Amino acid sequence: MSQLNITKVEKTIVPINQKPTRIQRFKKEFNRGKYVYLMLLPVILYYVIFQYWPMIGVVIGFQNYIPGLGFFESPWVGFKHFTDFFHSFYFWRLIKNTFILNFWLLIFGFPAPIILALLLNEVRQSWFKRTVQTVTYIPHFISMVVIVGIIKDFTATDGIINQLRDLLGRETITFLQIPEYFRTIYVSSDIWQSIGWSSIIYFAALSAVDPNLYEAAEMDGAGRFRKMWHITLPAIKPTIVILLILTIGNLLSSGFEKILLLYQPLTYETADVISTYVYRKGIEDSSFSFATAVGLFNTVVNFVLLIIANSISKKVSDNSLW
Repeated sequence: MSQLNITKVEKTIVPINQKPTRIQRFKKEFNRGKYVYLMLLPVILYYVIFQYWPMIGVVIGFQNYIPGLGFFESPWVGFKHFTDFFHSFYFWRLIKNTFILNFWLLIFGFPAPIILALLLNEVRQSWFKRTVQTVTYIPHFISMVVIVGIIKDFTATDGIINQLRDLLGRETITFLQIPEYFRTIYVSSDIWQSIGWSSIIYFAALSAVDPNLYEAAEMDGAGRFRKMWHITLPAIKPTIVILLILTIGNLLSSGFEKILLLYQPLTYETADVISTYVYRKGIEDSSFSFATAVGLFNTVVNFVLLIIANSISKKVSDNSLW
């Protein structure tokens, strides 16, 4: 009887050096954080249902899509829509307009929240800092339709800008009907709308800077500019690099809603971009397959730009997305 019990005990003993399997480790980790994973489930379902599942629709870019036949029964045409777009009259105009608009935003719009954060970081009066932050945050929460309405009112023939021009003896200009003014209006209004909200992430990065570094720099005789250059900027450099990579990855994506509400046939020469062209071809002309092909081309180019920007950042600095 005792021998039998010893045998049973020996069979249940697990060797100390035996490592748990992957499945055992996964079960252990899952059980330990199961409630956290449960909270994460709605987010995962959102992205699966509304972001990844609709990607099946890109197949119509390679088809002559007929709604009555569906995705998988419409006739396949291969890369016909892509080649038609590459050889169309609008191809280079769309690429140029989209690139120039986003390049201007990269040059003038990307540094703007960084400069705002650095300047407010040097302000000692907390009430003034809070006031400026509140005022610059407000435009982000205003509806795009209202923003465009404000822009149209300001740039109208009887708007405040033309009234000021009239006081100075200058002639009245219909700004939104002149192609040369569209990019300036779009970029400047975008900076005004987003500078405060975009600066939040830089304020968060600045709050993590050790105050002792500033005190040590002051003891060494460093002024505000040198402290900003040698302490503040290096501290937020990783944040700047990551956001710069993401911005370059969207270099061929423009603010579709604002352009659609602002532009008109008179300004297509400088205002028409890939996203608005896709809207006109897909919704107004019902060319679903052609519009999908153009949109897919735009996404692929942005993805390639993101990889290139990340690779360059990894070689030049220690900061990258992956």
